[in-house]
Amino acid sequence: MNKSQLIEAVGATAALEKRQAERAVDALMSTVMEAVRTGNRVALIGFGTFNPTRRNARMGRNPQTGAPVRINASKGVRFAPGSTFKGALNTNRPTKKAKKAAAGSKATSTRAPAKKRPAAKKAPVKKQTTRAAKAARKR
Repeated sequence: MNKSQLIEAVGATAALEKRQAERAVDALMSTVMEAVRTGNRVALIGFGTFNPTRRNARMGRNPQTGAPVRINASKGVRFAPGSTFKGALNTNRPTKKAKKAAAGSKATSTRAPAKKRPAAKKAPVKKQTTRAAKAARKR
């Protein structure tokens, strides 16, 4: 999804005209970018958190020549999705509430109990031999 598709989706969901939706999306993005640029953490409950990061200046290497190269300090951002966002992505996984409900209703489970498997046989351990022992065997 690109920005224009996002604007259309927001307009349709919120019953806004395209220009209003565009202003809303632009306002949200510029506000988040400005807050992160100034070093503040932006947490949108249920959606995720934008954390500003900082990388110090350092010396790197040109991979083709191996020559040292100075890399300037820079800023970046990390996004950590919220639990609601993760839950929406992983709809096939049971949520915490579903797990608790399943734990309470174990008596009504229709699954058969797990079968026990026989223990796997271990391979015999080879003994380490020294050069002297090998030479003695050859004689």
